[in-house]
Amino acid sequence: MKITVATVKPFAPAAVQKIKETAEDSGYEFALLEKYENQSDFIEAAKNTDALIIRSDKATKEVLEAGGDRLKIIVRAGAGYDNIDLEAASKNGIVVMNTPGQNSNAVAELALGLMVFTARGKYNGKSGSELKGKKLGIHAYGHVGKLVANIAKGFGMEVFAFDAFVPKEIIEADGVKALDSADELYSICQYVSLHIPANEDTKESIDYELLSKMPEGATLINTARKEVIHEEEVLKLMAEREDFKYVSDIAPDKKAEFEEKFADRVFFTPKKMGAQTVEANLNAALASAKQIINFFENGDTTFQVNK
Repeated sequence: MKITVATVKPFAPAAVQKIKETAEDSGYEFALLEKYENQSDFIEAAKNTDALIIRSDKATKEVLEAGGDRLKIIVRAGAGYDNIDLEAASKNGIVVMNTPGQNSNAVAELALGLMVFTARGKYNGKSGSELKGKKLGIHAYGHVGKLVANIAKGFGMEVFAFDAFVPKEIIEADGVKALDSADELYSICQYVSLHIPANEDTKESIDYELLSKMPEGATLINTARKEVIHEEEVLKLMAEREDFKYVSDIAPDKKAEFEEKFADRVFFTPKKMGAQTVEANLNAALASAKQIINFFENGDTTFQVNK
């Protein structure tokens, strides 16, 4: 049995070594495909393995069909899995898993770091503002949202959350005020941190109507997915409101336009940074390898995301 790590954006070397050791200690062959330049390289790798570990790589229908009868499982090292064609995976009998929670602390710390960076004027030497006493809205209260709330309370922020799928009592047990709607969240909070997935219901849902409700001095922090942002409408809002700031670790499609028009009020990291810590790399890498081995040895499908 063979486990292949296929990543355009490589894991940290220590994480790769841990996957290799975990696989080989359990009697599995290990293969590595890093920084590949063509999707055809990924497709070729899928033909010759029993399991794949990926990050943000595009596991398209072509990749999954190339796996033939051999490829049985693909694990996305991270929480989001919108880069995998779930329908094609299911049709080809491939189990798809993610590793929820393994990158959560890294993403949460980044979200707060972006808030501080923005509040202090991107460290431009001028007077900024403090987070203490400000209202923070958390849009989606999953693994990351919960950690963001915990860290933000340490800053002395007043924390609110909206999540249609998490009971209010669970949110409020953490000392966070649960709200009834996204409209209410955005109307109250000066800072909103996005943690929603990208799906048919959420794509371009962060739009002019919603963001225009935010109070003066508003900042939107996106460490989720770029697809949830309606870029044209955010550009429109920023042209109308000189107080509005937008920061993200996912560069928007209209990055050049945002930076040209609003250079002092936007910031986008050079690449997606949420999981870019040694600890997150190790956590997600080890979880991926262990889930694959547990799947083959025990039939465990605990983290399966397709049917």
